[in-house]
Amino acid sequence: MPSSVRHGSSRGQAWFCTTGLPSDVVFEVHDMAFHLHKFPLMSKSRKIHRMLTEQEEERPARGRRRRRRSDGGDAGDDGAAETEIEEAEEEEEEVRRTEGDGQPYSIVFPDFPGGSGTFEAAAKFCYGVRVDLTAWNVAPLRCAAEYLEMTEEHAEDNLVARAEAYLEQTVLRHPGDATKALKSCEELLPLAEELGIVARCVEAIAARSSAASRSWFDDLAVLGLHMYKRVMAAMAARDDVRTEARESCLVSYARGTIPGLSRSMRRRLASAPVSSEVEQKELLEAVVASLPANKCSGRVVTAKFLFALLRTAHILRASDAARAALERKVATQLEQATLEDVLIPSYSGAAETLYDVDCVERVVRYFLAEEEVGEASSSAAIEEAAAEVSRPSAVAMVQVGKLVDSYLAEVASDANLKPAKFCELALALPDHARIYDDGVYRAVDIYLKAHPRLTAEERDRVVSVVDCRKLTVEACTHAAQNERLPLRAVLQVLFFEQLQLRRAITGTRLAPPAGPQARRQQPAGSGEAWRGVTALAQENQVLRLDMDSVASRVQELERECSSMRRAIKKIDGRSGSRSPGSADGSRPAASSWRARYGCKFSTQVCDSQARNVVASRASRMGMSP
Repeated sequence: MPSSVRHGSSRGQAWFCTTGLPSDVVFEVHDMAFHLHKFPLMSKSRKIHRMLTEQEEERPARGRRRRRRSDGGDAGDDGAAETEIEEAEEEEEEVRRTEGDGQPYSIVFPDFPGGSGTFEAAAKFCYGVRVDLTAWNVAPLRCAAEYLEMTEEHAEDNLVARAEAYLEQTVLRHPGDATKALKSCEELLPLAEELGIVARCVEAIAARSSAASRSWFDDLAVLGLHMYKRVMAAMAARDDVRTEARESCLVSYARGTIPGLSRSMRRRLASAPVSSEVEQKELLEAVVASLPANKCSGRVVTAKFLFALLRTAHILRASDAARAALERKVATQLEQATLEDVLIPSYSGAAETLYDVDCVERVVRYFLAEEEVGEASSSAAIEEAAAEVSRPSAVAMVQVGKLVDSYLAEVASDANLKPAKFCELALALPDHARIYDDGVYRAVDIYLKAHPRLTAEERDRVVSVVDCRKLTVEACTHAAQNERLPLRAVLQVLFFEQLQLRRAITGTRLAPPAGPQARRQQPAGSGEAWRGVTALAQENQVLRLDMDSVASRVQELERECSSMRRAIKKIDGRSGSRSPGSADGSRPAASSWRARYGCKFSTQVCDSQARNVVASRASRMGMSP
């Protein structure tokens, strides 16, 4: 062992270790030649000791065989004596050559685990140089030590024992370090598998995934697909792994390995490999297969993440099974989605629309199927439990109703969206999904404006998705003046607007006034309560004035409605004598009918002394007049 060792220097594809003595053995590892000394390596590696010993024994034998072949034709005692003298001289020359005066020994390791970098670290260890073990190099060095047979039986405190101690005491105690070691094992198979390094790393990650912090989840992105599947399978097999930990591992791996998964995410891990399109498709399908069978928590695997997966699945043309599974999984959290999430572009060349309306319709129907299953299961429970289960279901249904109405309003301006497809999506939801139909009315208004060439039948079909009974006063006021609506729809709106106004008037007149009796019922000292009663009385007085104006307005509407009914009867009686341009109920006839019978309405619902009490908000709804 030399007293001092200087670090080797790279010279092209050769690595030299300078200790003051010429090298006597050359190791060829992959594309690198290492010029070293045999005694330090023989003292630590049983395999190198055995190979060099064999070469030392073979060299004199080869020399003797060559000499016999050259003198094979001679005979006689003089020839034999001369041969023995030459063999002795050749052996002496061979000894001098092996001691450094001749060509060095040569050993080739074509399949050395970890490559030339790992062999360099193992060689330094043999020379007594300090080698720092890390999570990245401990598995390659452990495999290299096994390959070189650097065991305790051959030498004390050898590399096998050092690597095993670091692996057990440091790496396997933290899932982040175990993930790095597992990644390094991908280039060490099957030796790393035979030594149990892969299994121990996978088990360490699964066992400590719930207890550790989430800072290491991003490290999973460096794993290949095979190792990732093994980790997720190990986590699923354990009962002590929390659902959130599994979901966090899944989300981190998907975002780190599938580019473009989230449109808002611009950061990618520098260590994450860049995969081809085929590899990304396999990764995405593996992530989909790893999704929990039950409904996700929603805190980690969010609706935004699931819709991003679905959008990427369309881009990568994933299998039909993967896309169907994603659509079903998205449906379980549809109430948490936003309009931006559901706007999935049509990536198929056969699609005519800008957005994939068919996909959203399938997701909505999957959601409704899940709601039906939930209602069926809750009906079997006791009454209190059923009430608790149905309450969030009703809220989710209303949220989905608002989302679908917003989506319809967004896609309604697409000139290629057929009326049948628009109506199918609008009518997919049950009646209780919409408290008011203002949202779907706004979508219908946009659709009629963007499709002016619809036939009368198509226009009637599109408008029929709106329930006039569920329109607010503001929407009714707008619809009554909407030139794009058919006459039948306008009459329905006017009729139900009358009912709403009558109910409002009846409800107000039945409300008891706040008089002196109510004042006497207030406890003494409740000044704030009395001021509140006074404010309510003032508001009630203003509301009375408003209702008086509304009553006169209702009477006016009743007269106009009666006039319309009579006009319609006359139109039906004279239908044979009408011009062809107005025979099919087209808009020119409607416009002339409105002008003839004076069907004009003010945008103000009522005109009272306090105009800010009942004022029309049609302009805030974004409806076009």
